[in-house]
Amino acid sequence: MMKLSLGPILWFWSKQTVFDFYAKAAEWPVDTIYLGEAVCSRRRELKPDDWFDLARDLKACGKEVVISTQTLIESEADLRRLRRICDQNEFLVEANDQSAVQVASRHHIPFISGPSMNIYNVATLKVLAKQGLKGWNLPVELGKETLEQLINGLKQEGLELPAEVFAWGFLPLAWSSRCFTARHYNLSKDNCEFRCLQHPDGMELRSRESRELFRLNGISTLSGSRYDLTRELPEMERMGVNTVRLSPEHQGMEEVVKRFDQVRRGEVPATDPLHLVEAPPCNGYWYGKPGMDLIR
Repeated sequence: MMKLSLGPILWFWSKQTVFDFYAKAAEWPVDTIYLGEAVCSRRRELKPDDWFDLARDLKACGKEVVISTQTLIESEADLRRLRRICDQNEFLVEANDQSAVQVASRHHIPFISGPSMNIYNVATLKVLAKQGLKGWNLPVELGKETLEQLINGLKQEGLELPAEVFAWGFLPLAWSSRCFTARHYNLSKDNCEFRCLQHPDGMELRSRESRELFRLNGISTLSGSRYDLTRELPEMERMGVNTVRLSPEHQGMEEVVKRFDQVRRGEVPATDPLHLVEAPPCNGYWYGKPGMDLIR
């Protein structure tokens, strides 16, 4: 049976909100939980030691825990935090940037590649495997055709590298050295007043036709619609996908996890996750179409 994972929280939540969220998640039927700040270095509500303490608590509850690294490394302070994460041997590390691969490799720490890593062929996976790769995430813009090619290619090479697929949530599409949330409030990035705290699920960015195109989240831009591959789970299992990832949201995650758990067990969920949210979902990338499309 495929595993369920909770990806790292991509939004900026208060320390207590994070603790409350994971206290509940410890009871959910998820197998793996990713912890850590993956977006912005200024989000310091939780220090590295806080994340490690939380990781130990969740591990004691029977969860596999992976520590996520920052996606965009911009300063020496970012590198120090990265080295701190890799200077331990308790938990796997999720490398979201090539610099994380290099640091983890030097520290001989096994790692998983995050969905922001550019992995498009088996040759790349082979190189990363020599550096300590133990599992990999399909980049969010790729679909089932490429995924099947990669899984089959790994089998031919005799490599056992579990594949994980982003299956629920707003898709992280791009990162910038500029902070779009601060810019919205006419603030500088270094004096942002932590306005992201006011937007626990990001800021909507709509077109002139009032279509929600993107979500702004500090330096990160995400899809305007939630990616939803609930119906595609049986196909993923046949292909050999090991884990499907659910991206945390401020509300409704317990119900989302419950529905995905029902589907992976072959049960018919009482409610389709498509109806749990107001915003229309999308699944276009999976079918090789524009990401914002919904293929029924």
